[in-house]
Amino acid sequence: MADNLSDTLKKLKITAVDRTEDSLEGCLDCLLQALAQNNMETSEKIQGSGILQLFASLLIPQSSCTAKVANIIAEVAKNEFMRIPCVDAGLISPLVQLLNSKDQEVLLQTGRALGNICYDSHSLQAQLINMGVIPTLVKLLGIHCQNAALTEMCLVAFGNLAELESSKEQFASTNIAEELVKLFKKQIEHDKREMIFEVLAPLAENDAIKLQLVEAGLVECLLEIVQQKVDSDKEDDIAELKTASDLMVLLLLGDESMQKLFEGGKGNVFQRVLSWIPSNNHQLQLAGALAIANFARNDGNCIHMVDNGIVEKLMDLLDRHVEDGNVTVQHAALSALRNLAIPVVNKAKMLSAGVTEAVLKFLKSEMPPVQFKLLGTLRMLIDAQEAAEQLGKNVKLVERLVEWCEAKDHAGVMGESNRLLSALIRHSKSKDVIKTIVQSGGVKHLVTMATSEHVIMQNEALVALALIAALELGTAEKDLESAKLVQILHRLLEDERSAPEIKYNSMVLICALMGSESLHKEVQDLAFLDVVSKLRSHENKSVAQQASLTEQRLTVDS
Repeated sequence: MADNLSDTLKKLKITAVDRTEDSLEGCLDCLLQALAQNNMETSEKIQGSGILQLFASLLIPQSSCTAKVANIIAEVAKNEFMRIPCVDAGLISPLVQLLNSKDQEVLLQTGRALGNICYDSHSLQAQLINMGVIPTLVKLLGIHCQNAALTEMCLVAFGNLAELESSKEQFASTNIAEELVKLFKKQIEHDKREMIFEVLAPLAENDAIKLQLVEAGLVECLLEIVQQKVDSDKEDDIAELKTASDLMVLLLLGDESMQKLFEGGKGNVFQRVLSWIPSNNHQLQLAGALAIANFARNDGNCIHMVDNGIVEKLMDLLDRHVEDGNVTVQHAALSALRNLAIPVVNKAKMLSAGVTEAVLKFLKSEMPPVQFKLLGTLRMLIDAQEAAEQLGKNVKLVERLVEWCEAKDHAGVMGESNRLLSALIRHSKSKDVIKTIVQSGGVKHLVTMATSEHVIMQNEALVALALIAALELGTAEKDLESAKLVQILHRLLEDERSAPEIKYNSMVLICALMGSESLHKEVQDLAFLDVVSKLRSHENKSVAQQASLTEQRLTVDS
């Protein structure tokens, strides 16, 4: 066989130049046969023979041998070591040109060849995108949708190219959404639908394409799949139900596509998604709660949903998952409640519906994602003084918050716990709340929070500490001392990078601390007067005024 192959390659070199179609075709058939028997060995021989360079000139639309040449390239490019030689032989450009052919076999083999050469190479795939293959392939899908092999080739290509961010804009300028939805509606087999799903998922990450898919009717297809598969216990059906409902949630992440499907809360899609929440299927409960969280991304939608009883549905769902519940469902339902609690008018309604009680049932959760959303939901709800006071006196809650303030492995949980502690003090302005937090060991965490890299958190901490100093200085004195608050305030005032509001609130806090003998002494020892007097000429008027007041206070008390 080795001798035959060598002869064939020599003959091919001669016939490639002479262009004798019959002999050329015979040589190509021999090569394809050799590749079928031993692809790797034959590919090595082809590379060694230098024949690849001749293939570029054989890839011409009018030749009867073109499909076979493209087929040989597709076969050799299955081997990783052959891909760069194919590129170096200049095969990509003539192959891309052949995508305009009318011959279905040429198109199929060309697609295979390009797919194999560019397999797993983002730089080569990006090159194809720049050469404009996306609009060409989308057009091919529309023209040859009856040809199963060509359709599959297009889908595989889309799946690979859609992973690249640079492809999304090109896809968005074609009618890909329309073509894929049309194709999807025709498919009965699970494998074929799965193939289309694999293209839809990366494409649907782009907001413009999300809207195109919604307008092309994809949502109706997805809802139909959910309805068909919801009661099935077959593995394929369960997988398809998950894929369809996940894709549905993904489509709702785009602002325009979400608003189009919400239709003022009257839309069929919104109503269907609502019906998933009381379902007994965990996947649908999860998708339903995530969908509500996505619909709850603007005040109008949130207000409408709260007025129409969504909170009760979500609380019922949470109730079903308190004991050994599904963590992803807990997380999704809490996310939805947190978003719904953002508009001011919803807070009182949600409090009177009993949301805080429902959420507090998850205090014992050991799952950081659930802890994070629980904290966020409570923080959104406690703008009202009464609610903040009620929660701030809840010893179990405060102790858990103090514990989570030390969750070094989970920065989100740690940050939210600190912010909630501070919010309980700021919104309640209550001595009892401050006492509960002091007794639970929360003061040191608020002092640490004042050194956060986030100005908003620093500020919240300083305001809470100023309230502690104004209302319960005696109770908190020792904790403030051991947390080295005075030294931290000195650093914040000295640091030129501190924001104006940080300097302002640090000085307010210094004045409040003067009522404690031991803290007063610390302030005197650190020569605050020098730092504060410099701030009298600060460009921010509020800072400059507060510096004058603080200087007077320090001078009087020295």
